[in-house]
Amino acid sequence: MTSPRTTLSLVDTDPAELAVDAIVIGVHSQTTEAGHGAPADALLLASGAESIAAAFDGKLTETLALLGATGGPGEVIKLATLGTVTAPVVVAVGLGAEPSGAAPAPESLRRAAGAAVRALAGAPRVALALPLPDDADAPAALRAVAEGALLGGYRFAGYKTKPQPARREPVAEVLVAVPDAADATALAEVARAQAVAGAVRTSRDWVNTAPNELRPPAFADAVATAAREAGLEVEVLDEAALAAGGYGGIMAVGQGSEAPPRLVKLTYTPAGGGSGKRVALVGKGITFDTGGISIKPAQGMWEMKSDMAGAAAVGATMLAVAALKPSVAVTGYLPMAENMPSGTSYRPGDVISMYNGKKVEVLNTDAEGRMVLADAMARACEDGADYLFETSTLTGGQVIALGKRIAGVMGTPELCERVRVAGDSTGEPAWPMPLPDDVRKGMESDVADISQVNAGMDRAGHMLQGGVFLREFVTDEVSWAHIDIAGPGYHSGEATGYWTKGGTGVPVRTLLALVDDVATNG
Repeated sequence: MTSPRTTLSLVDTDPAELAVDAIVIGVHSQTTEAGHGAPADALLLASGAESIAAAFDGKLTETLALLGATGGPGEVIKLATLGTVTAPVVVAVGLGAEPSGAAPAPESLRRAAGAAVRALAGAPRVALALPLPDDADAPAALRAVAEGALLGGYRFAGYKTKPQPARREPVAEVLVAVPDAADATALAEVARAQAVAGAVRTSRDWVNTAPNELRPPAFADAVATAAREAGLEVEVLDEAALAAGGYGGIMAVGQGSEAPPRLVKLTYTPAGGGSGKRVALVGKGITFDTGGISIKPAQGMWEMKSDMAGAAAVGATMLAVAALKPSVAVTGYLPMAENMPSGTSYRPGDVISMYNGKKVEVLNTDAEGRMVLADAMARACEDGADYLFETSTLTGGQVIALGKRIAGVMGTPELCERVRVAGDSTGEPAWPMPLPDDVRKGMESDVADISQVNAGMDRAGHMLQGGVFLREFVTDEVSWAHIDIAGPGYHSGEATGYWTKGGTGVPVRTLLALVDDVATNG
């Protein structure tokens, strides 16, 4: 199921004269000194709004303040122009306090553009006159505005059968006001933003699809079809191939479901061989997670359709890689299974022989993600990789430790730092976490090489246990990073910034930034 798509282009016409349904400007909050030394809040127009302000004879900020505008981040205030400018509506979006001596941070622009475009659903054509610097920071700012606008316009198509009178269509066309609409660098940023946002939207669509419609075979087919159309090399292992190949972890998790497991491999080979480096991306694809025999509570279980957000992100990232054509080889591995309780489910106490030959004692069938990932990571290392990035909605411990916006990162310290930097640059924050020896000691098994969780079922350091387990399946010569997105992979609250309710597409943009980093810096 594909969501409606917003298109985006550049324009260098005076914003006050654009024939659009709404024009978006930025406003900053500003504290001034009012009478008797008491502080009073005032508004400050961001750059880009000069011609709009002139058309209002200097009364624009006063009027917006009367309507309740404060300039707070993400705040959206609409004002009828009554013919003052060509557009019938001016929309002021809050950018927060004015940064001293600099343009707003890219993430502030990304969230502002997303909030404005989302609030303007129902308006066919919208222009953004947001602050864009004219220095070296200009490309990053434009990229942020473009990504925010395209992602803020996302809405899942859904399954409603009756017309919804109050449901307005997403903005169809967005124009971004720039100094020169023909500038090659600006056009390149827009092209990249369209490819990246398209991938994020595809990831969101897969995550938001009802789990009865996206069981492992159907998910594998959807990814394979999109990948072939993008020009990627595709390999799909079905249950017979997985069993014959020794993928014990994937088979164990998938054996409780009537919908059998899959492993999808997507390969991008750059022209001329590229930089010579090889990047492997691995994503957890549990299309629904009941917990298996160790069944989850009913409350909130419906959100477990998002337990394949890691695989959705990796698959979508590979589609963007095919479009952007970086000079580095990239291969994606998507292990897919449905974790169901049945007479054929794997059990606590089972010992599973994994793809790399290690024996794992199962203590909790709800710790299934690490089982399918371990096989895929071992296969990635066997195929050959210099860097391995794996992402998954792996542990509730990530949410407890870092909240719902910040991913946890574990693995090779230098690579974890690169993930953190990439996350900061894309607005998908991640924080490096340790892999302590005492956590590994707690996972010693009496009968196998390692227990799947702490042998005493102690949940202390639960997020770290996942990372420690996965480390066992990465060969020494491969630098690796495990990105736990249990919180940021799915947004169950109200829409905010460029996030809508449901799948977020995290960490597609981080993975693409990392691929670029490896292509450029090795």
